[in-house]
Amino acid sequence: MSATLVVMAAGMGSRFGGLKQAESITPDGKALVDFSVFDAAKSGFTKFVFIIRKDMEEDFKRLVGDRIAANVAVEYVFQPTDCLPEGRKKPFGTAHAVLCCKDVVNEPFVIINADDYYGCHAFKEIYNHLQTAKCGQYAMTAYSLGQTVSANGTVTRGVCEIKDGYLAHVTECYGITADGKGNLNGVDVVLPQDTPVSMNLWGLTTDIFEHLQAKYAQFLESADLQKDEFLIPTVISQVVESGEGTVKVFRNEDKWHGITYREDLAEVQHAIAELIADGKYDGIW
Repeated sequence: MSATLVVMAAGMGSRFGGLKQAESITPDGKALVDFSVFDAAKSGFTKFVFIIRKDMEEDFKRLVGDRIAANVAVEYVFQPTDCLPEGRKKPFGTAHAVLCCKDVVNEPFVIINADDYYGCHAFKEIYNHLQTAKCGQYAMTAYSLGQTVSANGTVTRGVCEIKDGYLAHVTECYGITADGKGNLNGVDVVLPQDTPVSMNLWGLTTDIFEHLQAKYAQFLESADLQKDEFLIPTVISQVVESGEGTVKVFRNEDKWHGITYREDLAEVQHAIAELIADGKYDGIW
């Protein structure tokens, strides 16, 4: 069965200060997403959809998209900003981004962040799951919190409650420091370093679009549209809690790499250089 990789690349990069989705991390100009697409293609994915904003199309294609499209099948989806209320510049969030793909994705799919590095093993596990998954049988990769924090500032992570290998609930925890301090449900907490967290690597079936459509209508009616976000972990938690879907959790103890702050760049460049030197990316474009 074919599967698609959906890459969420429409973020503003406000903490980074630029288009981090396309930031060069190798001497020859590759971005983190080059390595994710390469890993996914090796794992069996055959179509790649980039979600971007219209105003970044030219730069993204020049810096990243055209290079990748010369090697794999690429489509683009634009996350609109004309639906935003006056005064808001940031898109509505990850769930809205995925909903924008409903007319181009007709097969099981995986979503990822463009500015995160997940590792080849993660893509293989999720791809294999999707080969036999029925509607509503989702999957995700969970990383240990300590492998995903930044020494250069706080981060937000989806804290996962797991029961018998399946996701029971995911809750956004804000302002997490390198030592695990953060704010969960309005309460200051210290999370253990091995706390399972979501980095937005989800394996989904196409019925998710119906749930997203319904939840988006509710969001527009009840949210503070100046600041609230419509997030994929929230929607998936609601689907799970209603009994309309399940999420098999794959635990990945690999070191995650990502770019939140510009100061993260040097660490990511070093890590990818080591992987290349070890031969992990022989044959990449």
